[in-house]
Amino acid sequence: MVITKAALQTVGVEVIAVCDVDSEHLKNSIDEIEKLQGSRPVAFTSYLDLLEIKGLNAVFIGTPPHWHALQFIAACEKGLDIYCEKPLAYDVDEGKAMVAAAQKAGNIVQVGFQRRQSNAFKKAKEMIQSGETGKIYEIGAQIHYNPVLSDNTIQQPPASLDWETWCGPAPKLDYRPSIGHMAWRLEKEYGNGHFVDWGIHHIDIIRKIMDFDMPLSFNTTGGMKTLDGKITTPDTLRAVLNFEQCPVIWQHRLWGSGDLNPKFNNGIFFYGEKATLFASDNKLVLMPAGKNQEQKEIEIPTEKMQENHVAAFVNAVKEKNRNLITCNVDDAFRSSATVQLAMASYYSESEVKWDTKKLSVIDNKKAAALLARPYRGNYKRPKV
Repeated sequence: MVITKAALQTVGVEVIAVCDVDSEHLKNSIDEIEKLQGSRPVAFTSYLDLLEIKGLNAVFIGTPPHWHALQFIAACEKGLDIYCEKPLAYDVDEGKAMVAAAQKAGNIVQVGFQRRQSNAFKKAKEMIQSGETGKIYEIGAQIHYNPVLSDNTIQQPPASLDWETWCGPAPKLDYRPSIGHMAWRLEKEYGNGHFVDWGIHHIDIIRKIMDFDMPLSFNTTGGMKTLDGKITTPDTLRAVLNFEQCPVIWQHRLWGSGDLNPKFNNGIFFYGEKATLFASDNKLVLMPAGKNQEQKEIEIPTEKMQENHVAAFVNAVKEKNRNLITCNVDDAFRSSATVQLAMASYYSESEVKWDTKKLSVIDNKKAAALLARPYRGNYKRPKV
């Protein structure tokens, strides 16, 4: 509902249909939308049925990542414009198929990397480009936090939830609240963990600020220190992403106090020869090199970052002007594939080398096999 409500703040938007496989969530969403816009959307439990409705101009995809590819490609085949939440896909090959589908459709696509709207990150780019930091030789990024976990007891899903359809092409795990609604992000089969779910925002904005393509190699280590048996993705991770220009080192700890200074628990460090620049959504901290220097802290708030990102899409659709888009499908693929390849390094316990031209893993069969997860049952993977 976050992106839906953001869209409704833009003049001239009407939500005419909503799809959800949880009947209680579906009713609550429709009730809320009716209060906001005055008209009641039509309810669907099948996205394929929703795509047949007359008068549909664009769709918003806010499902868990394992559903993105099938829904996105089906919407492309209908010629519809699409706002899709990040990551673009669950795995790399799905992302390739989505890029191809959008190119064929020629539709307008915006992917939900809303930090591209942050004034603080825009200022960081200006400072780096102006030479204030000097040449950047290394970049660090991190989000440390202690997750609040839902009940991990296997149980029957709520009567309102079609768990079979919710799992879709992904493995159907025994239901428990800790992997269902709003809690799937740290489950390997649905969200693929903290780095892919949340850390991806930092990787995307680093690529945007530094004009990076994709890394040439990945080396990821980590494990489970305190949350074993509670989540299925690493609670401790260190990923070295070797971009051509300089390495980016990601780390997270989902335990303890995080950074020695809590204000640095969530953000990006640009290590330059003249200064280190720390950047976060609404704040920059500059530490010049040399003796007796003092940190310079700059508050740069951005109101309605999410709303502005959605508005850019809505306006692009209205004006049929893809130049208004701030994160197209190809760029979103490269940010998504970057974190997915980093996790392939972790799960294969190996260095992963990447051909940025052919978009393929080099001489690593174990890692290459992780680029395309088999679909469950009668679901068919999109062809690349």
